Amino acid sequence: GATPSLDSSPRGKLVYLYLATHGAVTESELCEGLDMKRLSLYSVLGTLRDADIVARDDDRYVLT
Repeated sequence: GATPSLDSSPRGKLVYLYLATHGAVTESELCEGLDMKRLSLYSVLGTLRDADIVARDDDRYVLT
């Protein structure tokens, strides 16, 4: 089942699905791939990291 933070965040789902499809990606790749502003992306990534759904690996983000 999806976590509550994903259920309440369409953008969170997009980021999750993008990572699930593409593997480890950089912030820039996420911004371009999802057509999302960096500030919005930071917010979503922060939420996903707090929920232990996403982790940072050097300059890339990966699903935990």
